[in-house]
Amino acid sequence: MDSNYQRHHPIHTHTRLPSASSAAASERLTNALNDLVLSGNATTPQTAMIKSPCFYHTRFDDAVNIDKVLEEITNDESMSHCRLVQTATSVREVSKQLQRRPLKRAVRSVMIVTKARDNQLVVLTSELTKWLLSTPRYGSDLGFTVYVDSKLRNSKRFDKKGILNQNPRFEHMLKFWTPDMCWNQPEKFDLVLTLGGDGTVLYTSWLFQRIVPPVLSFSLGSLGFMTTFEFEKYKEHLDRVLGDAGMKINLRMRFTCTVWRAGLLGDSQEGEQFEVLNELVIDRGPSPYVSNLELYGDDELLTVVQADGCIFSTPTGSTAYSLSAGGSLVHPDIPAILLTPICPHTLSFRPMVLSDTMALRVAVPRDSRATAYCAFDGKGRIELRQGDHVTITASQYPFPTVTRTDNEWFDSVRRTLRWNVRAAAQKPFDSTAGTPEDEADDDVWDIDTDSGFYASEEGSAAASPIRKQMLGM
Repeated sequence: MDSNYQRHHPIHTHTRLPSASSAAASERLTNALNDLVLSGNATTPQTAMIKSPCFYHTRFDDAVNIDKVLEEITNDESMSHCRLVQTATSVREVSKQLQRRPLKRAVRSVMIVTKARDNQLVVLTSELTKWLLSTPRYGSDLGFTVYVDSKLRNSKRFDKKGILNQNPRFEHMLKFWTPDMCWNQPEKFDLVLTLGGDGTVLYTSWLFQRIVPPVLSFSLGSLGFMTTFEFEKYKEHLDRVLGDAGMKINLRMRFTCTVWRAGLLGDSQEGEQFEVLNELVIDRGPSPYVSNLELYGDDELLTVVQADGCIFSTPTGSTAYSLSAGGSLVHPDIPAILLTPICPHTLSFRPMVLSDTMALRVAVPRDSRATAYCAFDGKGRIELRQGDHVTITASQYPFPTVTRTDNEWFDSVRRTLRWNVRAAAQKPFDSTAGTPEDEADDDVWDIDTDSGFYASEEGSAAASPIRKQMLGM
């Protein structure tokens, strides 16, 4: 219970601390739930504490009723199974409420991520930057501090000089971000706007390998599973999200994938680590042999994978490579790990949906014929040699996306995949579709039954040959 909740609500430091009452409420919930874990002799380490991310919910008391949750576990040295289930349900409800309630928070700085190799989007970035800088907000006659890609510093299409000439005060408001800034100072950004497609959203996840500010994505690419806002209406969308309506945040699950290298003495040394939004893919690479991989779950051997490879996908990535390999569609609100084999050697090795609480480990046996290769969200392709392994766990740093509607995931699946869309709908039985002179006989069918099964003429006692055969006559 506690580790699952903490994975979706990580601990981190932030320059904008919540109010004293909010911090106290969060601390009370943390202490009470951790005491419950310790009193129950749970095996979860004490480091897995439970706190809400401060930059999502600065008004924690307004979002959920903490006192009601605490009431369930106050002064209970031991709890019955029924009470424990009720408490677990209350904790899950806290998590749900944090995503359902609109977040009303003053945004001071906005970061814009622009799709690469698309000069037209550079022009749109310039337009959006001018509007963000000049539109009055929160009682000021100016707008936000805007960060754009440092590669646009000298771009003629972006026209930095022209933007600064509009108002001398823009000199201190227009800034440029770098990947190092996203890695070391993510708290500088209150909101991230992406201009592109799903690839640009994945790139944003790649930039923020730990804490991620809320991300609002405009649809300006070829795919749109996660880009649900039209850029043509950016003023309307941003006025609503940054105004009284607030923003609804969907905390999309990510994986923490860690590569471990085999040491000379049989030990393992930690190597690269990545936060993955879509999937981790382990395949055979250029080897002519099928992959031979040992799959462990919570240090127990689950199976030996013999296939071209396997995909470990998040619910967000269920509509990507996993779907192409035969995996199922999974709603992003469901915390789960999708295991999808790629051309398995046995036909019974089918896709599975595993609990997000499970710690997975994929190892290349020391006696394997060949090495394996792993890719993280399609990037950072790394070779796994004999004896190496990679671990997959639910990340403590989710990817928060600003949602447009509550059913936007179904809308995007229908729009992009044409999910369950027929070329033509089945016609209803309509006796009124005749000519005007037949209006008097609207309630009479000219052909009332299928003549291949029933009698072909009214009053005939003879059944059709097909009916005789079916009735054994």
